[in-house]
Amino acid sequence: MDIVQSSIGTLNHFYEISGVEVGQHLYWQIGGFQVHAQVLITSWVVIAVLLGSSTIAVRDPQAIPTGGQNFVEYVLGFVRDLTRTQIGEEEYGPWVPFIGTMFLFILVSNWLGALLPWKIIQLPHGELAAPTNDINTTVALALLTSVAYFYAGLAKKGLGYFSKYIQPTPVLLPINILEDFTKPLSLSFRLFGNILADELVVAVLVSLVPLVVPIPVMLLGLFTSAIQALIFATLTAAYIGESMEGHH
Repeated sequence: MDIVQSSIGTLNHFYEISGVEVGQHLYWQIGGFQVHAQVLITSWVVIAVLLGSSTIAVRDPQAIPTGGQNFVEYVLGFVRDLTRTQIGEEEYGPWVPFIGTMFLFILVSNWLGALLPWKIIQLPHGELAAPTNDINTTVALALLTSVAYFYAGLAKKGLGYFSKYIQPTPVLLPINILEDFTKPLSLSFRLFGNILADELVVAVLVSLVPLVVPIPVMLLGLFTSAIQALIFATLTAAYIGESMEGHH
């Protein structure tokens, strides 16, 4: 009886720990769901920036691009080359919008988090930050990547896609299955950890030396933020290309 009571007490402790949160957060009740309002607000800002800038840049397309149209075409060419390199010449076309959306959303999220003074906007609870500063956002992006490469493999090979799990030998079945779990974990925690660490470093330096020293660190943060967006997009394209090839 004592063992049962001890086990119940241990489970209660774990349940209490699961409810612990770091900092304060603002939540909205939408229907029967509780959503993280801070992430939704900043995500909508990022989406508005992307849609607004792209609409303005190409509202009057020219045969010889200039200004904003030239920049948009440069970004599109960059994403197309990245996708072609990772997926292959014959298969890359349909995946350019997906890879481009991933890259631009993460890049703009990271840069707005580094450049905009989100903290001056007062909320009833918590504070605003980059969407990629929240583990829920990075996990959602990583899960989209997993869905995409499963879809790519199944669309091309059908159920034969799952034969990759027993190649080159059935002994590797557990390891090959585990690999599909580690891919989204690696993507999500890499992006979340780097962005969170960068924002914490800048916040500490601003509190200690508020004038000159944080500026080079913020510029370095813009560079690392762009690198993180590039890494995420590159790995996403690589996983999709790998699933269509049918081997590791």
